[in-house]
Order: sequence, then structure tokens, then C-alpha cells
Amino acid sequence: MAKIAFLGLGVMGYPMAGHLKAAGHEVTVYNRTAAKAEAWVAEHGGSHAETPAEAADGADFVLTCVGNDDDLRAICTGDHGVFTGMSEGAILVDHTTVSAKVTRELAGIAAGRGIGYVDAPISGGQAGAENGKLSVMCGGDQAHYDRAEPVISTYAKICRLIGEIGAGQTTKMCNQIAIAGLVQGLSEALHFAEKAGLDGRAVVEVISQGAAGSWQMENRYETMIDGAFDHGFAIDWMRKDLGICLSTGDEIGAALPVTALVDQFYKDVQNMGGNRWDTSALIARLRKLGAV
Repeated sequence: MAKIAFLGLGVMGYPMAGHLKAAGHEVTVYNRTAAKAEAWVAEHGGSHAETPAEAADGADFVLTCVGNDDDLRAICTGDHGVFTGMSEGAILVDHTTVSAKVTRELAGIAAGRGIGYVDAPISGGQAGAENGKLSVMCGGDQAHYDRAEPVISTYAKICRLIGEIGAGQTTKMCNQIAIAGLVQGLSEALHFAEKAGLDGRAVVEVISQGAAGSWQMENRYETMIDGAFDHGFAIDWMRKDLGICLSTGDEIGAALPVTALVDQFYKDVQNMGGNRWDTSALIARLRKLGAV
């Protein structure tokens, strides 16, 4: 069993840290809003720290799952950052979806301190985190990954080292690009069924068993039909991710026309007040257009 610090107790991090504690690891948590860390300790045991550095002190592994590039940089660097508290030989595993640029920046700082670094963004949504069935895509040194993988497997359905530092984040961009197009297609199909007077549930029962089937269809079609959009990854976060996709695409010369279009559709949903709706809310935009 390892001594682990887990930083970031959002809808993903909270249950992930819980799986680690249930598996018998010694877990110290940190969250920017201290009340959430206190609630986690009350539910799971373990301990909570006042600063990232305090949480990381003496830890074999430091796991982070925060919001964006700036959040990650803030908890890693500075007088109270995790790099200040981590010991030489410890490993930082970052589950945040951030740019490969900040990943390489922080991995370089870590290497200068003798600290290992694995970028390990996750996919599977809140349900995947709660059920311990996340997909984890990693970048980093093989030896660091080999040490971290048994810890990550506590809440993962699949975990793979894709390549060097930054490869995990780049793979997560592939994931978000694929999701954007899939959700728009599913939204259009369900909207079309509604307008045609069909029973959407009956339609999905049939087409989900053929070539149109997908995770998004299986897990989101009913809530989309019902207009319930509080079941997953928020649109604000999706637009943050798609922004990374598009800027990286410009840098490497990858054409992403559908991704750029769907990003603008998500902007429309934000303008409808749907910032915190989940990504399946694209259908709400179509319903609004169809009602005009």
C-alpha cells in the first residue's frame, strides 16, 4: 500500500480518492474549498491538508484532478505547491485535462527536482469515476508509468501508456474531438425523430444495435429525450477542452472543421444559460431552432 496525496475533489476526484482509500492506501486529500475535503474525510477516513505542499509531504504518489492549466500550475508551483512538499523519487500523476504545453512545462520542473511525472487524463464521466471504470490515457517515462499503474488501476477499466510526456493529453483531445461529433449527430437524430412524430426510445432501441450504436447513445439518449442535462461533463469544461483541441490543431496542422462547428454550437448553448448543463444539451439548441 502506498502513501498518496489526492488534490481536487470535484465530481471525478471525490470518488476516485474514495476508491484509493477503500483499496487500503493511506490517503491525504486537498481541495481548494476545504469543506469538501472535510466532508470526504468524514465519509472515507484518511486526512486532509491545508495546502498542496502539506498534502504532498512524504507521499509516494501525488494525484491531481483540478480544472485547467492555471489551476494545475497553481497547485504544483509556488511556496505552497506540491513540488515544494514532494520528495525526490515520488511521482506526480495528473488526471486533469490540460494542454500538452503546460504538461511538458511542469514535467520539466518535476524532473529538475528528481520527481517523476505521468500525464494521465481520464474519460468515462462521473459514473465511470464512481464505479471505478475510467479510461486512463497516459504519457511519460515507462518506469514512472509502471510504478503508477497499480495505483491508477484502482479506479480504471483500462489504463495505457501512449507515449512520452504530453501523449496522454493529446490522446484526450482525440477523445473530445470524437465526442463532439458523436453528440451532435445523436442530437440531430433524436431531434429528427421528434419532428417526424416517432417514439425516440423505440428508435434508439433499434438503431443502437446496429452501426449507429455508441456509448453516448447508450448512456445519454433517455436524458436527452427528457431534456435533463445534469448527468455529466459540463459544457463550460467541454469548451475549455475543445479550445485546447483547436489551438493544438492549428499548431500541428490538423484540420478540425466539425470540432470547430460543434464548439460554436456549445457556445450557443452557453448563451441559452446552459453553461453547467452536460454535453448532451446540444439537443436543446436544436429544439430551440426548431421552435422558431
